[in-house]
Amino acid sequence: MPSPFASASLYVGDLLPDVTEGQLFEFFSGAGPVASVRVCRDTVTRRSLGYAYVNFHNVEDAQNALDRMSNTEIKGKICRIMWSQRDPSLRKSGVGNVFIKNLDKAIDHKTLHDTFSRFGNILSCKTATDENGESKGYGFVHFETQAMAEKAIAKANGMILGHGGQKVFVGPFLRRKERVTANDEKFTNVYVKNLDESVDEKTVRQIFGQYGPITSAVIMTGADGKSKCFGFINFENPEDAAKAVAATNGQSIIPNGKKIFSGKAQKKSKREAELKQKFEQLRLERVAKYQGMNLYIKNLDDDIDDEKLKGEFTSYGSITSCKIMRDEKGHSKGFGFVCFSSQDEATRALTELNGKMFGSKPLYVALAQRKEVRKAQLEAQYAARQKGGPGA
Repeated sequence: MPSPFASASLYVGDLLPDVTEGQLFEFFSGAGPVASVRVCRDTVTRRSLGYAYVNFHNVEDAQNALDRMSNTEIKGKICRIMWSQRDPSLRKSGVGNVFIKNLDKAIDHKTLHDTFSRFGNILSCKTATDENGESKGYGFVHFETQAMAEKAIAKANGMILGHGGQKVFVGPFLRRKERVTANDEKFTNVYVKNLDESVDEKTVRQIFGQYGPITSAVIMTGADGKSKCFGFINFENPEDAAKAVAATNGQSIIPNGKKIFSGKAQKKSKREAELKQKFEQLRLERVAKYQGMNLYIKNLDDDIDDEKLKGEFTSYGSITSCKIMRDEKGHSKGFGFVCFSSQDEATRALTELNGKMFGSKPLYVALAQRKEVRKAQLEAQYAARQKGGPGA
């Protein structure tokens, strides 16, 4: 079968660190004239990264090398050969890529390739191994088309592979981010809070049991035996848990009762991480919303308060907020912020008031910036001065 790519370039992986271009040139010349060989190396240490590219003069010779030499040994270690995919979008799209797990430890690249080649043209095939070369029990097969991958999944999922009699799982490959999302969407354990004190485990089972079979239900209680007004319900099926959350969250589950919260049960650390991410996103959105409207003012007299500062800026437009920053004792820190309703108003105020005398000092007015942005600018300015020397 001809190459699915235009070039006659092969990727050669799983190489020992001491394999050289000359050795690869000699090895692959048996399949046809080799145009060039490049072992990829670390840019600093120049050590081999364990893979190389072998370029032939024509596609037929590259195909011959792929057929004859894939999964053969180079200096005592089995190499892995596939067509070079220089377009990163093809490598990263996941189209045609299949994930296999529960593999017998004896199954190597070649066995995996031979097993799955019946379903279509394989672009790459790999059994994951540890630092000692031992199989981790899973691998990947990348087919030329999505149709071939779907055929492999339909035919091979659940089949017995290897001498151990193990049934393998075969499914579509998911990137790490997609796997996390997929796992997050499915849950069986439901967390409920804001329950009325009268709600006990029997009541919870009766109400939530209508959405599907429940394996356990518990209401958390204190040392005095009184309800802490929260608990957990574990369903047999994730679909039922999702239905229960959708139906009960924000609703009263008993007559004239409080509106409860119900959702996926999570570890405290994960809940806190999600909340932190949510608040950070809101903060960034707020910063973006007021970008160019919020002014930073410093060099203020100690007796300047919010009203005096607002009075000085109010003639330039509509002010949405004005604040002098103070310490824990209520003393002015000598700076503050004034936010306008538009960028034009803020720009006009900055242009006309920066350097103007206000009280006994000239005002310093600039666009407000996030702390990390200011810090980066100051560091860059400092580095530039150091580079320029004393005369900079």
